[in-house]
Amino acid sequence: MTPAARRLRAALTTGRVIPTDADTVEMRDGQRSFHLTNLRKPFWPELAITKGDLLQYYVEVAPVLLPHLHDRAMVMKRYPNGAAGPFFFMKRAPSPRPDWIETCSIEHGSGSVIDFPIVQDLAALLWLVNLGCIDLNPWYARCDDTDRPDYLHFDLDPVKGSTFTQMREAALALKETLDTLKMPSYPKTTGSRGIHIYVPIVRGPTQKEVWSVAKAIAVSLAAAHPRLLTAEYRVARRPAERVLVDYNQNAWGRTLASVYSVRPQPAATVSTPVEWTEIERGLRLEDFRIDNVPARVARLGDLFAPVLARQRRFRLDRLA
Repeated sequence: MTPAARRLRAALTTGRVIPTDADTVEMRDGQRSFHLTNLRKPFWPELAITKGDLLQYYVEVAPVLLPHLHDRAMVMKRYPNGAAGPFFFMKRAPSPRPDWIETCSIEHGSGSVIDFPIVQDLAALLWLVNLGCIDLNPWYARCDDTDRPDYLHFDLDPVKGSTFTQMREAALALKETLDTLKMPSYPKTTGSRGIHIYVPIVRGPTQKEVWSVAKAIAVSLAAAHPRLLTAEYRVARRPAERVLVDYNQNAWGRTLASVYSVRPQPAATVSTPVEWTEIERGLRLEDFRIDNVPARVARLGDLFAPVLARQRRFRLDRLA
């Protein structure tokens, strides 16, 4: 084990709930019980991170994570053999499953109705992660009205040849535009390649209306910064060495990795809320990992809590 792996192992075993000396454990939450399996299976072999370590991470961040998942359908992306292995998507809640797993029924364009699982508490979170879900991909709207989002978001992604310095510049340019529109904005790292920026909104506009607003802002912003940004959705037509302002993740049925979600990346990075001053100073994606994010949360609290606060929400009709 490398020195870095030993340091990571020490961080992951502090205050341990998930055992390190067993492959299977029965967990209890009140009257409910469920099994966690393959706990010693390597999920990041190079870092000596196991499936049990992943579950332990989610135990530690659950108090700040769960409010962001509550009442939202979950699209499952399952990695049964770890971060570097093959994955597959699931929408329909698997059967058999515990009878206390709640579901959210969403009708699709084909007319089929799919029952997605919902993560309402720690037991449901651990059950989902135990399926091999490394990252978490919740719906943008709550289950009582799945066509009316609580926020719009921008996914800043690098185009070939661009740098992360440009990524930070793009985020700050977007913040300036949103500030001008008096729209509150909250950034987080994607944990993968870029930065997500969320704008909490008063629920009311439909998904298509929210998408249209995000598109208008992205296209206008890209036109104002043509050497830095592009809003071109067609891959073949995107100019190189730019940052894509991807508004299309607001489209129907699309999801983004949740805040505090671990990503299946080599460094076991985490999609982490950050302060704008951190972007100004020059953060890196690798600064936020499975081994250090719980301590950051303990120190700073939930920097994404304002996204959930009703008094911080923006009325999109103000832009009319």
